[in-house]
Amino acid sequence: MIIIITPEKMVPNETEIINVLFQEGLDLLHIRKPFINSEEMMDFFQKINPEFHHQLVLHNHCYLAGDLNMSRLHFREIDRQNNLFSSFTDKIISTSVHDIETFNELSEEWNYAFISPVFPSISKKGYGKDSNILNEIEKRDNSNVKLIALGGIHENNINEVLNSNADGVALLGAIWESDNPLQIFRKCRQNVLF
Repeated sequence: MIIIITPEKMVPNETEIINVLFQEGLDLLHIRKPFINSEEMMDFFQKINPEFHHQLVLHNHCYLAGDLNMSRLHFREIDRQNNLFSSFTDKIISTSVHDIETFNELSEEWNYAFISPVFPSISKKGYGKDSNILNEIEKRDNSNVKLIALGGIHENNINEVLNSNADGVALLGAIWESDNPLQIFRKCRQNVLF
């Protein structure tokens, strides 16, 4: 499974790129836009082809889930700890963790969880440079929640991650920091298929 997370700030032609990514086989897209208002979020959402709406995951603006008919929501670690997800029991929910012990304690209500940083981050310079999460994944003992590796993953290391007992990967910097996001996605996807 390959998930892409949007950058926090808007990117030129972003929704056009997203539509092509889905046509190319993208599994899920996490919309993480904390700095836009409700109206801008609605506009962003409506520019994505309706046939892909069931593959969208909302990070911020969860209160819009009903208006947008969204079935998937993501909750940050702090939101999970503060139980902010409890009013969305009819949704498919995911969360984020930063160590394998926390991941192993997640209950089965979580469909999947990002664990990060696996490698030094591409989009957050310096973040994760001393990470050993890739090695910790072997200590996974929670089979009720899918483990999605995040952080510094690109076309040259994606197979290493998927061979480590991860159920999938999430890409952010590799895609959006690239001059050719579609080419990078194709390379990642091709490496996963072979």
